[in-house]
Amino acid sequence: MLIIAGMVLAVMLTTGRTVGAEDKVLASIDSAGTRTILVRAEPGAGLTTDVLRRLSHIEGISWAGAFSEAIDATNARIPDGTRVPVRLVYGAGLGSLGIPPAAPARLAYASQEALAQLGLPDVAGGITLTDGTTYGIGGRITTPEFLADFEPVVVLPEPAPRAPQAVSLLLIVAAHPELVGALTDAVTSVLAPTDPTKLTIQTSETLAHLRSIIQAQLGGFSRQLLIGLLIVTGILVCVILSGLVMLRRKDFGRRRALGATRTFILGLLLFQTTVLALAGITLGAVSAVALLLVAGDPLPRAAFTIALCVLTLLTAVVAALLPAIVASRREPIRELRVP
Repeated sequence: MLIIAGMVLAVMLTTGRTVGAEDKVLASIDSAGTRTILVRAEPGAGLTTDVLRRLSHIEGISWAGAFSEAIDATNARIPDGTRVPVRLVYGAGLGSLGIPPAAPARLAYASQEALAQLGLPDVAGGITLTDGTTYGIGGRITTPEFLADFEPVVVLPEPAPRAPQAVSLLLIVAAHPELVGALTDAVTSVLAPTDPTKLTIQTSETLAHLRSIIQAQLGGFSRQLLIGLLIVTGILVCVILSGLVMLRRKDFGRRRALGATRTFILGLLLFQTTVLALAGITLGAVSAVALLLVAGDPLPRAAFTIALCVLTLLTAVVAALLPAIVASRREPIRELRVP
């Protein structure tokens, strides 16, 4: 039991800690910011909202939205107040920005930073664009990471424009970082601008590639260490059980003489090994989690811990199989013979 507990403890404090750190590192870069494709269109580029319909047929896109050119706006009650850029936003996934699916017309939605600059911290009031158009504030939006560079954010939702509208910014978020490269080619093929020289495409493919490298390096180290510890544990369990079988060979001989079958002896040893392994796994896992929490290190995900426990149990049972077979084949006459 102590060997199993020590093995689980060692894996959790080494490989488990590495896995926890890997998850933490990947979480810091595996965000919408590493999955974005940004298309900037200058005036006259000919990029319109029709591109959203074409993008809807491409798999691997988590979110897509189009934005008009920015126009300044101020608090409707403070004409000389701070000017904040406002954009029309087109797309079917505006709910992810915190905009209601059936938002009323002539309402603007602003981020916390934009509301503070406009002097509307209570989300009550209105804004006036430089062309004189007035909009009420419909609510506060939580700025997603892929829009952080555009703060302060104020948008006027237009989910389904009746006619194609000119687009200044097109933002696509890939479902997974590794899809950024392929999606960039697919998106480029459906833009259909009248003047491609006025388009600029920015991607996070470099960050996505960096993520893959980090994951491969950390994951490879973790797997090698885990396999090595499992092999060592299996050998130790096999050697110790073999020694116990030799020490208890007369006991097994008496059981055989009293009618115990070879299958019974085999099952008895495997059952005892399973019980002790489960106790050791529990002790080792609980101790490791406690030590990681005290040290402030990241915990491995639950799937890793469960998989480790299952692999450890299987390793112990498989390692016990050979000594159990040897014990079940001991001849009672030979073991009980008095020299």
